[in-house]
Amino acid sequence: MSAPVLHVNSIKKVYRRGVIDRQETFRLEADFEIPESRIIGVMGPNGSGKTTLFELITGSNHPTEGSVLCMGRNIHNVRYKERDRLAIHYHQSYQVRHFRKTKPAFMMEPAGRDYPMVHLFDEPQFNTQDGYIGFMLEFFHKLRNEGRLVFLCVHPNERFHLEILEETCEQFIFVQKGALIHAPDYRSLLEHEPARAYLGDLIQ
Repeated sequence: MSAPVLHVNSIKKVYRRGVIDRQETFRLEADFEIPESRIIGVMGPNGSGKTTLFELITGSNHPTEGSVLCMGRNIHNVRYKERDRLAIHYHQSYQVRHFRKTKPAFMMEPAGRDYPMVHLFDEPQFNTQDGYIGFMLEFFHKLRNEGRLVFLCVHPNERFHLEILEETCEQFIFVQKGALIHAPDYRSLLEHEPARAYLGDLIQ
């Protein structure tokens, strides 16, 4: 039996401040598995932990506990220059996030792949004027049809943002205060009161 495309295995990321009496300021916890290619919509308030989740999945942020397995490989044990062959994080205007190095590359293992299996788009800038949206949606579906996993994180402030998510995404993750709510479809997402409160007038 082949390994799932992505297994976020009991991940915790805890931020603290202070030198002696260190106080916890934020905690993200996630535990889920995506067995095969999907397009997954991700939403949540600013500061809820969405970008931290993406950084943990791509290995540019190190977990306090737990592991992230992409195609069965622990991405935090993969060589830094090769991690984007497993999972790649496009931040806003499609800038690729960089890795924070914690140990020498010679102690790490190769990715074993040439092209990323997991693509994470973090609040892409959709332009409604020149057909750019159609181009990007075709690209998302192309990746999905190639057997790759696509995360599409959008901070919706226009109705068409929700329409893109509803029409494109096959399941959803809502992130709030470091906790994840999983929904198998758009209708199920709207059954969760935190998600409804977040979307507000856009779903009226």
